[in-house]
Amino acid sequence: MRRTLLLLGAVIVLGIQFIRPDRSVPKVDPADDLCAALQPPEAVAALLRAACYDCHSYQTQYPWYAEVAPVSWWLAHHVDEGREHVNFSVYGTMPPRDRAEMLEECSEEVLDGHMPLRSYTWMHAKARLSAAQRRTLADWLSAQAR
Repeated sequence: MRRTLLLLGAVIVLGIQFIRPDRSVPKVDPADDLCAALQPPEAVAALLRAACYDCHSYQTQYPWYAEVAPVSWWLAHHVDEGREHVNFSVYGTMPPRDRAEMLEECSEEVLDGHMPLRSYTWMHAKARLSAAQRRTLADWLSAQAR
């Protein structure tokens, strides 16, 4: 009985590996990307890419464990939700008022420590922002909102 349950569990774990989340990316104009449009200083661009772009752009760099179900499903959902709220890859397509609101909201989220999410920084050390980095990023985002 125990052996049968272990075998069944192994078959299920292997079987779910074939259920792959959709990670396709729509065709977008690279000029509409936030960094392309606003040309932030290199230090700010590096912070954006390390702490924001994996969940809030079409430039997601998936780690190795994104290939393993059910983690792959959770990550795909997480990235989809992040892009739904803010997507830096389509910044240039947004009306100016929406851009300003998005940048100001991003500034507040970073400064308040709500972004990047702890569940993300736990596995991505480069995304952990110091207080000074938070201030730099938040100040730059806020300045661009004006």
